[in-house]
Amino acid sequence: MNGTSALEVHDLWKGYAGNKVLSGLDLEVPEGSLSAVLGLSGCGKTTLLRVIAGFESAQQGRVSLSGRVLDDERTHIAPERRDIGYVPQEGALFPHLDVQANVGFGLSRAQRRGSTVSELLEMVGLGPLAKRMPHELSGGEQQRAALARALARNPALLLLDEPFSSLDATLRGAVREEVSALVRRQGTTTVLVTHDQEEALSLADSVAVLRNGQIVQQGSPQDIYATPQDAGLANFLGDANLIEAALADGRAQTPLGILQLRGQTAQQQTPRQGIVVIRPEQLTVRATNENKEGVRGIVERCRYYGHDALLTIRQSDTTSPVAPLLARVGGEHALPVGTHVTVTAAGAVSAIEETST
Repeated sequence: MNGTSALEVHDLWKGYAGNKVLSGLDLEVPEGSLSAVLGLSGCGKTTLLRVIAGFESAQQGRVSLSGRVLDDERTHIAPERRDIGYVPQEGALFPHLDVQANVGFGLSRAQRRGSTVSELLEMVGLGPLAKRMPHELSGGEQQRAALARALARNPALLLLDEPFSSLDATLRGAVREEVSALVRRQGTTTVLVTHDQEEALSLADSVAVLRNGQIVQQGSPQDIYATPQDAGLANFLGDANLIEAALADGRAQTPLGILQLRGQTAQQQTPRQGIVVIRPEQLTVRATNENKEGVRGIVERCRYYGHDALLTIRQSDTTSPVAPLLARVGGEHALPVGTHVTVTAAGAVSAIEETST
């Protein structure tokens, strides 16, 4: 992957029957990357893909691929001339064609007679199933066949519209890892739209969060998880503790301890009150009744997942109502409900908003 943008979307507007779906959306997808567009169901992710693919026209704005304008006020390139592969949610294989014919659909007769189709089928693990009909395939096999069909023409861009949403949890994890490995091996610039935060953060090189018709934040999975721009985004991207803090000298003074502020140094000395994001895995929980530094509390709930556990801890050393703390601990350190604990925090935090004093 390099720093060159393959796909550029600028000031994109699209709506239906007077209802805005996309409103001034900007998006850049680096060449050779697997980028995710993450958002709640109904936020416009599929509309965005359909405009990029050419199935819908932009009402305003510009879509370009490798410097070639595909859609703007003067231009609308037809979908079949955009050099874009598209995999819809259900795969949408042709039911009357076997796997081999599905993958070769759209290729020239010479290409179908060559090795392209068989090589792709081997690549996605469907070589022995070439003559099967779509209804004879599992859900995961159908998705891999649809992916092979999209890749057959060696597109400059591949669009994946929630391709794993209809699979059960175990199969979903396996298939998405296979797809990720395949498009990276091919070097195909890929855009995946999903409402699944874990999927976006674990698979993508870059994640763009779509909300209210706009991309509200885009960056590496690590960056947007560690430095969300607001409370809504912090909670959307994973479990979060939003803690009031005194901010000064590049640090946050919280009930859980003094923590470094990300991106700020001791030279930034303007004191202020604010809210910081502390992720559950930054908390250390000790079963104790001793009056140590940190926050004292009682375990109200323990959600055990085997490899780890998420504790909900009600603070017991405050007279004012405060939100419970969420702490993630190793599975072997899961504590039963009712355990008295002391909680401290470590690591850098991000300030997401200021509060009045």
